[in-house]
Amino acid sequence: MILESILIVTFALILDLIVGDPKNKFHPTFWIGTLIAKIVPIIKNKSPYLEKFGGIILVVSITAFITIILFFLNIGINNIPIDFVISILSILVGGILLKTTIAIHGMEKHAMAVMLSIEKNDLEAARTNLSMIVKRNTKNLDKNHLLSGTLESISENTVDGITGPLFYFTFFGISGAFIYRIVNTIDSMIGYKSNIFRNIGWFGASCDNILNYLPARITSFVMVISAMILGNDWKKSFKIMKRDGNNTESPNAGYPMAALAGALGARFEKIDHYFIGEGNQVLTKAHLSSAIAMMKVTSILFCVIFTIPVMIILSYLGWWIHV
Repeated sequence: MILESILIVTFALILDLIVGDPKNKFHPTFWIGTLIAKIVPIIKNKSPYLEKFGGIILVVSITAFITIILFFLNIGINNIPIDFVISILSILVGGILLKTTIAIHGMEKHAMAVMLSIEKNDLEAARTNLSMIVKRNTKNLDKNHLLSGTLESISENTVDGITGPLFYFTFFGISGAFIYRIVNTIDSMIGYKSNIFRNIGWFGASCDNILNYLPARITSFVMVISAMILGNDWKKSFKIMKRDGNNTESPNAGYPMAALAGALGARFEKIDHYFIGEGNQVLTKAHLSSAIAMMKVTSILFCVIFTIPVMIILSYLGWWIHV
């Protein structure tokens, strides 16, 4: 069982790094997003209390629905009469499903789209591309702030789109990874502190903050190790992580941002919100390439240092890891 879980993680990472994401119509996260978009108008209400209650129902109902589907899928696979076929199918299906919660290749693709637009001096296209991966208003951002936003997004996505799902897979299998991804998707869609989503998105945003607390901090330490391996300034990465990790409004996002900023010797800025890191140098493609390399190395290291060892320990202690 534990070997299957290790192979699932390995297969999912390889699949993501080589193949990337399928088209939206085949991607479970897209289906979940579509489902969220259909439910939100139904639970909109003039009463803030009813909206908050609706937000709770939104999170609970979607996570329950997906968990039930995964439960019956697992039963279907385990009812196959040949054990060898069960193992192969568990690894293939589990790896593919886990891969859909991970977005290493996808993040690199989005980040490079911003960079390519900047290299062509097409800042409007760069702003549009950046708006697809950040919540901030990108309308008037200059080149340096566009790159800063891209680097910040890479660091955040290292948790949201990679180590977060892996963390919850470690303890709760595929269902854990999917529940995390559902909550993260709800937060990214309606977790804004605006009049429209303030009440409906409150519960999803709160759950996301809780679920990301440990993954964000563990990932930040792994990023420091990644900086050491890649020859970046790991001492500064650790220093800035400790110093600036709480600079963001989010209780979690600042830690991986600060670890990356320190490693690159860069300064990130979200206008009128925060500064992270130090230095006034112009951000370049070299910074972006280094950030992408750190994201990839951190993803692999997280599995080697955390996911696989913890799964082995839990298996030894008798914790049943569901795949």
